[in-house]
Amino acid sequence: MTDSETGLSGSSRTFRLSDIRPTTRRRLSRGASYGVALIVVLLVVFLTDWDKIQRNFFNADVASDLVPAIFRALGNTLLYTLVCFVLGTLLAVVFALMKMAHGPARWFAVAYIELFRGLPALLTIFAFAFMIPIAFRVRLPGGTLGGGLIALVIVTSAYNAEVIRSGIEAVPKGQREAARSLGMPHLTTMLHVILPQGLRIVIPPLTNEFVMLLKDTALLFIAGLTAAERELTTFGRDGMTTHGNSTPLILAAVLYLIVTVPLTALVGKLEKKLAVKK
Repeated sequence: MTDSETGLSGSSRTFRLSDIRPTTRRRLSRGASYGVALIVVLLVVFLTDWDKIQRNFFNADVASDLVPAIFRALGNTLLYTLVCFVLGTLLAVVFALMKMAHGPARWFAVAYIELFRGLPALLTIFAFAFMIPIAFRVRLPGGTLGGGLIALVIVTSAYNAEVIRSGIEAVPKGQREAARSLGMPHLTTMLHVILPQGLRIVIPPLTNEFVMLLKDTALLFIAGLTAAERELTTFGRDGMTTHGNSTPLILAAVLYLIVTVPLTALVGKLEKKLAVKK
């Protein structure tokens, strides 16, 4: 066989994907992904009826009519969240300490925490807004709204109790031993040495629980809120029914994002800051 025949044979060998260098394959794969994504975006842009979307979801006339009332609903949402979170966290500290104790106090705390962590928040709100007042013939402070808020306080305390307990147990045992060596009583040690350090540890997860509670206030709709008591989701749902338009719900969603996105970013920064300190 001649050299020319050998060269011809070598030049005509089958091309295989494995012959491409790994870096080149990654670039081609990335380029293909970008190309597909661009095609999808262009299809959405050119095939979507933007005028119909604007009329049904971003109607400026409907939005202008809602502005004063929707900010009142936002204020209610923030108020309900703050009240339930503060009261729930204070109660959570009590139940966290009870769960770390011994005897009947621990049993009661475990039953309380597991019960209200296991039940859906919606059912708990329904129970305190309607079932308990009817069954025991009592009127809770604030009526059905008050019952709903009490339910959210209880649910928050059950979740936050576990968070706080984990924070307390994360404090090094050496802190307790040092306090004992100084002659500090157990309660004083817990209140002035352990709790402050434990609460600092649980700030990020507690902030995350605050964000979850902010969204859980939407469940208060089941309590039958008046126009002055409505929170964001109930306001958006009622506004959609009244105007026959989805713009109120879109506005409510935007306001939720304006509040929750910065809080979520704050959680991330706090976690990084505490991780560096450790």
